[in-house]
Amino acid sequence: MEKPIASEQEPLTPERVRELGGRMKTILELNGSPVGVRLLFDDTNVPDGARPVTHHRYCQAVMKARQGAHVTLDKEGLSCPAASAAFGFKPLPAQLRSGKGLVGFGIVADPEVGKTIFDHMPHLEPGTLKLLDVFPLEKAEAIPDIIVVEDTIERLMWLTLAYLHATGGERVSGTTAVLQAVCADSTIIPYQEQRLNFGYGCYGCREATDLGPNETVLGFPITFLPPIVEQLEFLNQKAIPVSRSKRALKALQKADQEPEETSGAE
Repeated sequence: MEKPIASEQEPLTPERVRELGGRMKTILELNGSPVGVRLLFDDTNVPDGARPVTHHRYCQAVMKARQGAHVTLDKEGLSCPAASAAFGFKPLPAQLRSGKGLVGFGIVADPEVGKTIFDHMPHLEPGTLKLLDVFPLEKAEAIPDIIVVEDTIERLMWLTLAYLHATGGERVSGTTAVLQAVCADSTIIPYQEQRLNFGYGCYGCREATDLGPNETVLGFPITFLPPIVEQLEFLNQKAIPVSRSKRALKALQKADQEPEETSGAE
């Protein structure tokens, strides 16, 4: 479990979360909104104004929040059996648990590989979670538990570097089965282990959402939002604009175009 380096910070409020979410979006030039996710284990904090969705995968709910919608998903509304098992809503179907389902999808050739993937699937305690509240971060009406960000690899690279700085320079580890990239990798692992986690996306989210071929996803706990944005502000003073300018590449290309000097008498 990683903790951000202590610093003077304003208390986290919904207003502060909205401000930080907007700053992150502006600095990184994100294509959509960073997404806030609340894991609600009782019915006392059901959000007003959110739209319950049905027949949706969790990654599709995150996609809609990235596009600006505020949605909720419960046990009956979540249509993906793997995500339902990961969130503890429903048991994993036998066909998936055996690994044969992944063979049928063409994801693995050996059912034992699929079985091992699901044997090690991160998951919440069955029957404890009541509702997933998913919303654009810059429109937050409550403080989320987890922030999920989908965008190009370059933009998420800077976010990960900001996290690395916020945790004192320790190397950042990512764990994935290249399956359940949004639910397990980017939501449940950050929630359970209280750290940033990243991967490469997965078969499901790439087939079911508008995630681009050059985009991926990561997630981190809300406690890291203030120091991450603080470090993004620092990186944006020099490192980000210089890197994006491709100054060194342009110098190389210019040198390649110049005629080589000749030496010696003809």
